[in-house]
Amino acid sequence: MSDAESLFERIIAREVPAEIVWESDTVLAFRDINPQAKTHVLVVPKKRFRNVAELAAEPELLADVITAAAKVAELEGITESGYRVVFNTELDAGQTVFHVHAHVLGGEQLGFFGRHSG
Repeated sequence: MSDAESLFERIIAREVPAEIVWESDTVLAFRDINPQAKTHVLVVPKKRFRNVAELAAEPELLADVITAAAKVAELEGITESGYRVVFNTELDAGQTVFHVHAHVLGGEQLGFFGRHSG
């Protein structure tokens, strides 16, 4: 396992510091160290799955991740203005840490999603 693959396990174990926003028995939410929006929080299940397709095998845990994303939006004050929840799956989508995680983005007007066709 590479360092990039084990990074979130190390954050969950408190071996690597992170600014934690919210936590439950099954999920940890912390600020992204390279934010792509004014608010950029990662929501990570404590149990490791490579990507969201693998996480779908445990729908209750997937629901915990989505519920945590909504809680983060509430805590960050972006529920009313709007926010985006993104799962990147594999390299072409921009996944760099292969422990599934949702990006909660907001706090400002977000641009187009993906490659603009026109």
